[in-house]
Amino acid sequence: MSTATDAVPVAVAPAKRPPINKYAFACALLASMNSVLLGYDISVMSGAQLFMKEDLKITDTQIEILAGVINIYSLFGSLAAGLTSDWLGRRYTMVLAAAIFFTGALLMGFAPGYGFLMVGRFVAGIGVGFALMIAPVYTAEVAPTSARGFLTSFPEVFNNFGILLGYVSNFAFARLPVHLSWRAMFLVGAVPPVFLGVAVLAMPESPRWLVMRGRIDDARRVLQKTSDSPAEAEERLLDIKKVVGIPEGVSDADDVAAIVRASGKGSSSSRHDGVWKELLINPSRPVRRMLMAGLGLMFIQQATGVDCVVMYSPRVFERAGIKSKTNSLGASMAVGACKTFFIPISTLLLDRIGRRPLLLASGGGMAIFLFTLATSLHMMDRRPEGEATALGAVSIAAMLSFVASFASGLGPVAWVYCSEIYPLRLRAQAAAIGTGLNRIMSGATTMSFLSLSNTITISGSFYLYACIAAAGWVFMYFFLPETMGKSLEDTVKLFGKDADDEDVSDIRRHVPTKKPSTELSAQH
Repeated sequence: MSTATDAVPVAVAPAKRPPINKYAFACALLASMNSVLLGYDISVMSGAQLFMKEDLKITDTQIEILAGVINIYSLFGSLAAGLTSDWLGRRYTMVLAAAIFFTGALLMGFAPGYGFLMVGRFVAGIGVGFALMIAPVYTAEVAPTSARGFLTSFPEVFNNFGILLGYVSNFAFARLPVHLSWRAMFLVGAVPPVFLGVAVLAMPESPRWLVMRGRIDDARRVLQKTSDSPAEAEERLLDIKKVVGIPEGVSDADDVAAIVRASGKGSSSSRHDGVWKELLINPSRPVRRMLMAGLGLMFIQQATGVDCVVMYSPRVFERAGIKSKTNSLGASMAVGACKTFFIPISTLLLDRIGRRPLLLASGGGMAIFLFTLATSLHMMDRRPEGEATALGAVSIAAMLSFVASFASGLGPVAWVYCSEIYPLRLRAQAAAIGTGLNRIMSGATTMSFLSLSNTITISGSFYLYACIAAAGWVFMYFFLPETMGKSLEDTVKLFGKDADDEDVSDIRRHVPTKKPSTELSAQH
């Protein structure tokens, strides 16, 4: 006989979020520090260009080419990093990135002329491309599912911190003689890579790369340190082994692991050729959807002109009424501070409310504030200088609000999202393509901003970016599924059934495996 209390459902407390894994946190922190290099190089150029133009007697066209071309150069670095990370491993790829950027910073700081500066920018760009691609991939592969969004946003956090450091460097060295100020700004950038290159050596290798090399026991040890529980570590290992094509129960001493290890070392070129063919020549429908989502997000992130605001902020502040060179550099520090202080919003909310809400809120805010910035600058051009003080304040507020909107959503979330959606066998190369597109768009916008502003006015440029941001919001709404709370192996299923299951079945049919004794006894 039932009682009244039987019909009342018992309240169940929501599952408590596990605490952040400290070892995974430390790994993500060290890996993400590579992104300081990119942020520093972008923002330090905003101040250095003012003194280089005076010292080297170069034109605005040469300035915008010098400022933006590093993003084109970094394309080659990001594509090479996709190959290097599968060959040398994620960890040594980060060491290589630090060494390359260190060399580039020295070349730029001691450059005797414009041509030598371009050589330094090329070398630094290669290092930037390496760091930009490998940091989010490594972090996503090490992080436990419960904190993957939080930890994978670290590269963008440190990118923004690097931007702030670049602005501080500009302001600190602005009072040196002209021929020394811009050189000091670049040479200071050679200090962080030294510490980063050494610190990275203390990190473990990515467990997914270890499994790809057949080092299953090593991968298990890393996963046990970076997972929330031993059960999760085993579950993550089984997921990775399934994607790679290793049946359950295989250890590092078994024949299948040896086969995987040999194939990783002996036929890497053919394996990479197959990956590029699957990505670019004959992609399946799920892979096409992944590429559309990932590449579209990378395009939107840079096509909205955020790097133009960062790199040319002193000129925008000058148009808004701040005429002094020192004051404009000081005001530019507000841009770096805004990006640095608003990015924790998305970092803390990524694993609480999801990726989509942050992307949509950020994209909408960016479109609104870009339109406000463009309108206020347009109205300032139509009024006498003394009567536009209020409009100048509106312009500055709109620019900082645009930066805050970007930093609290699209900036970090785009990198998190694109590091999650690709299957393991395609992840390094697909991430490299996305990073390459991101750098191409950054280079295209920064190398054309001054010319575009001279052609359609600076307000017209921001109207253009506002339209792109609005179109990007529509794209994100219709084409980006939510990935929060899913393992990396489950995330790819959001885009349709992949060929991995068939590949694994083929491997299991052709490779004999030993059944555990418990399974044999159960069958008899």
